[in-house]
Amino acid sequence: MSAPLPRETRSFDTAHIGRRVLVYDAVESTNTLGAALGASDPDASGLVLIADHQFAGRGQYGRTWVSRPGSSLLMSVVLRPPPAIRRPVVLTAWVAVAVADAVFALTGAQARIKWPNDLLIDGKKICGILIEQTSSGDGTIAVAGLGLNLTQTAAEFAQANLLTATSLHAVSGGSYDSRSAAEVVVGALDREYARLLAGERTGVEAGWKRRIGLLGRAVRVELVGGALTTGRLLDMSFDGLELEDAAGFVRVVPPESVSHLWPV
Repeated sequence: MSAPLPRETRSFDTAHIGRRVLVYDAVESTNTLGAALGASDPDASGLVLIADHQFAGRGQYGRTWVSRPGSSLLMSVVLRPPPAIRRPVVLTAWVAVAVADAVFALTGAQARIKWPNDLLIDGKKICGILIEQTSSGDGTIAVAGLGLNLTQTAAEFAQANLLTATSLHAVSGGSYDSRSAAEVVVGALDREYARLLAGERTGVEAGWKRRIGLLGRAVRVELVGGALTTGRLLDMSFDGLELEDAAGFVRVVPPESVSHLWPV
């Protein structure tokens, strides 16, 4: 099946992300389309895809992502990241930190990261993130997808039985559209990606750690495969989560092995 035709092509004044932007009325999934375009175009790194509506948007663990057309910023970024930053935990943190900065710029509200890939404001989800990677003959293609709620009202979420969701409008009362929101989000993504490319991983890591906000607290960790463990979170980095058990033993858990992380 041939790729759908965009209704508009844009370009942001950025260094890496969004120098080419394709805007669609509707697609199956911006991540699916991004993977296909990334595989067919060796120069696609930094390409941004935006759609008003997705027929089969995806979230983490195969969940579906559904939104009223035009009510959310539905975006994917195609990348060919260098080996040093292509780990899913690094790319997820990059998107989460950048979008949280964009949300603050747009609303003045601080968003918290819920492990591994959601942004919350006052305990309600405002953005979901999905990183997908595939191998091609000339390297690894990563697609970073995000869905940021823009215009939905509290009543609309209640009618849809989404009582733990919120939007930029519900948070601030302001008016938002995908075009202006995309400019702020892409700008933040570009700045943080430039830091990663420059080897400034610790800056992104510090923002990720701060917005997760669980250092020093007792936490419960669900590992890939379903096993549960608890402890006090002494520190965390892209290299591992340091958990201290009741006997004072410290265990380092690789981020890729953690499915969920909650305060106790």
